[in-house]
Formats: sequence, structure tokens, C-alpha cells
Amino acid sequence: MVADDLGFSDLGCYGAEVIETSNLNGLSKHGLRFVQFYSAGRGCPTRASLLTGLYAHQTDVGQMLIDYGVPGYRGNLNRECATIAERLGSAGYQTYMAGKWHLTLHVEERAPKHNWPQQRGFDHFFGTILGAGSYFRPATLTRGNEFIGYKEDGDFYYTEAIADEAVAMLDKAVVNRAPFFLYVSFTAAHWPLHARPVLLNAYRGRFHMGWDELREKRYQRMIDMKIIERYWKLTPRDPRVLSWFEAPFKDWHQRRMEAYAAQVESMDQAVGRILEKVKQLGREENTLVMFLSDNGASGEEILADWQGPHIPAKTSRGVGVQVGNDPQMMPGDEATYQSYGVPWANVSNTPFRSYKGTCYEGGIAVPLIVRWPAVIRPGLATGDITREIGHVIDVAATCYDVAGVPYPQTQAGHPIKPLEGTSLLPFFLGKEMSPRPLFFEHEGNRAVRYGRWKLVAATGGAWELYDMNADRTETANVAGQNATVAEKMIALYDEWAQKVGVQPWRTGEE
Repeated sequence: MVADDLGFSDLGCYGAEVIETSNLNGLSKHGLRFVQFYSAGRGCPTRASLLTGLYAHQTDVGQMLIDYGVPGYRGNLNRECATIAERLGSAGYQTYMAGKWHLTLHVEERAPKHNWPQQRGFDHFFGTILGAGSYFRPATLTRGNEFIGYKEDGDFYYTEAIADEAVAMLDKAVVNRAPFFLYVSFTAAHWPLHARPVLLNAYRGRFHMGWDELREKRYQRMIDMKIIERYWKLTPRDPRVLSWFEAPFKDWHQRRMEAYAAQVESMDQAVGRILEKVKQLGREENTLVMFLSDNGASGEEILADWQGPHIPAKTSRGVGVQVGNDPQMMPGDEATYQSYGVPWANVSNTPFRSYKGTCYEGGIAVPLIVRWPAVIRPGLATGDITREIGHVIDVAATCYDVAGVPYPQTQAGHPIKPLEGTSLLPFFLGKEMSPRPLFFEHEGNRAVRYGRWKLVAATGGAWELYDMNADRTETANVAGQNATVAEKMIALYDEWAQKVGVQPWRTGEE
């Protein structure tokens, strides 16, 4: 199960103190929480890596779903990779998907469908082909290969519909008796800020303390929970953000976070329904469950001139949709199209710096909760926290190892690239994992994580080096004191970038 734009500390079991996530908290109590797990830093590259076990550039989703005409950046999953669904399906697994696809640039109803879910291994699919949109009137809502309608009576809410379909898929899987793979890909908590009124009202006034106090409290709670170390400094408030005391439009700012929290709780309820169905079907003991986010929280601020197929012109009630983060318009209703922006994303990524799209910890560090009662050793299955370092490329490798499915040299007659990920199964069984370098690049942002060290640079910026044991919040650049380490890691990055086809990214000044 994959959340969208969920910050590192937005779950109660990772430090959140206001947002209600009882089901995911419960999952963590009977499972394992990774606190050093990484995404690719943005939605579609992460999804490409998750489903293939390769770095996103190797799948042609090195940036977003735009065809730049060069290998690594064609905006479509290529045929040099195999998806988990394709491999498990060939081994007799039933394969199901509910939710956001976001892995093809062909999103129109009559467009080529060679990279739609059912053409990439899924037996059954319900969800959206696009990567974002209204929660009440989502564009490209699809069943199988056909666009479908949705309830126009105001009762449709996408997060709930994803859960409905996932539960139905589980029922079908048990009837068919074969082993199953279910991929649930939520759009929550990605903008726009759309929430059910009952949940939105439940959060009214609960963020009155503002982002400064909330961020400090969350930081302290994360220390107490041993999610982070006491000696890691809380990064300064984003310089673009006023102190809460100085901030205008406090009611509007509160409402933005209230709507975001309601979206997260709605997703948690959906997760709870799916987990309860697994339990009811008697499959809880021997079902491997993994929950993670696709990247860190998003600091994107929606402007009034935003356009696109993901933005409906009108609501299901026929009311025009007002686009943009306008303090005169309270978010939450489907007639608005807003985001919670930099101030609250800074809270969601506590204690880290930066956001989705970058390679600082705020962009790539994500929660991962794993539960598998029949296999994960007892010492790891009681709400334990692990500091084992992992990457989203490891998900596919783990699935193949768990299922006993070999990874071939070809798929459907096409040569495919060797897996980059490492199976986590040996770790689940109590074995130590060997250190390895992990690589990141998105729009010129780049990084290498190798054991205690992290090399990182912003687009157009110089390399920085951080000792992640002493300073995971990346506040003290130690490249000058550790030049040899930095040079070796730069060489590793350059070799990797050439191998996977990273292209230089032009900044606005070039």
C-alpha cells in the first residue's frame, strides 16, 4: 500500500500527535517500522522503481511523464523492465491493483494502452491513470481498460472507492484460491485538499497552535519514541515561512492543515478496512503487508492559473471549481482546488529539511511499515523500529524472494535489465544486510547514501557531505573535513549516473 505525498512524521507511529492514524499505528505495533527507508523523491519515479526493482531512469521514468526524446526520460515504462505483477502473474499469482497508476503519458481514453495496468501484468484494475485530481470527480477513472463514471449524487470519495475495490478484490482472490498480489495506490494525501465534511469538522481548531509549536512538539515526540536521535538538531523553519505569530490568515492556514489531516485519516480508515478484510478471510498470518509513502511531503503552492485534465471545471453539484491557494476561500470542499503549502509541509517532514522533489531527507525519507506474522522473527514483530537502510527498489526484489519467483533475463520476449534492489527477506529472518550505496537523482537534485555517509546536492549546487549517524537532519556539511570520503562517493555517483542514463538538468538560469 502506497500513500501519496505523506510526510515522514505524519503518522502517529512516526511522531504525529494530532492526526488520527489508529489503523496504521496498529499495523506498526504488530510489525516493523523502518526509519531509514528511501523513495525516489517523487511519485511516478518511485512507482516505477517500486514495481520494477530498478532505478527510475532505467525504466524511462527518470523525471515525470514527459517524453524528452532521450533514453531514461521517455515518460513511459519501457520494455527493458518487468513489473511485479508481470513476474508474479507468470508464476500463477492473481494480480490486482486499486488506485493511482501514474506510469504512462498516454492518459486519454482512446490513447495507446500498452503501458496501462492490465498491459503491465495486472489481472484486475480499478483506479486513475493520471497522477492527481479531484477526490470527488477524479479524471481518468478506469476499470480494466475502460473509463467509467462515478456517483453524481455527491457520495463518491476516491479514497473510499479505492478501499471498496481493494476489499472486493480480496474477496475474489480467496474464492479463486490462488496466491495473490494486491497493489493499493492511494492519492491521499496529495493535493487538492478535499475531505469529507464529517472528518474536516472533527479537526476544526486542532491546529490552532500553529506550525512552530506543532513542529517542536512533533520533534520532541519523535525523540521520545526513538524514531530519531536526541542529538539530531531540528532544522530551522523554512526561510520562506513567517513565524506563526507573524502569519496573516491564521484561520485559512489552520483549515489547510485540518483538510490535510482529514485526508490522511480517511486513508488510514481505508487501510483499516483492507486489513480487516484480510483478517476476516483468514489470511492475516501469512500475508506480507507493506505500507510506505512515495516521497516526502509536498511544499507545492497551487496558483490560480493552474490548468490541466486533472482539474474539473465544475463539481458534481454543477458549481465552478475555484483553483488556487486563495486565503479568501476555505479549502476542503470539492469546489476548491488548493494545497497546504510550504508551512505545513515543513511540519510533515519534521525534523528534516526540504520537500518532495529534492534529495535532502525531507524529499526522499519515507515511512515503511512491514507486517508478516508467520515469518518475521518475534523480536521484529512487536512494534520494533529498525535503522536498517533500504530503498524502494528493494520492494520488487523482496516480493520475488518471498514468492520464490526467479527474476529472468527476458520478459515477454524482451531483454530486461538486472534487478538493482536487494531482498529484505533475509533481514526479516534475522540476518544482517551488507552495506551498499543507494543512489538518487531527480531534476538535477542528486544524492548517494552509503552507510553512515550521505552525499547530496541541490540542482545546480555543489556537493555536500553529511554524517548521518551524527546529523541525519543535514545541518552540518562536513565535506571539507572528509574530502577523501566525498571524492569516493562522487566517483560512485558519476559511475551510476552514466550507467542508468542520467542527463544534465538545465536550471532556469542556464
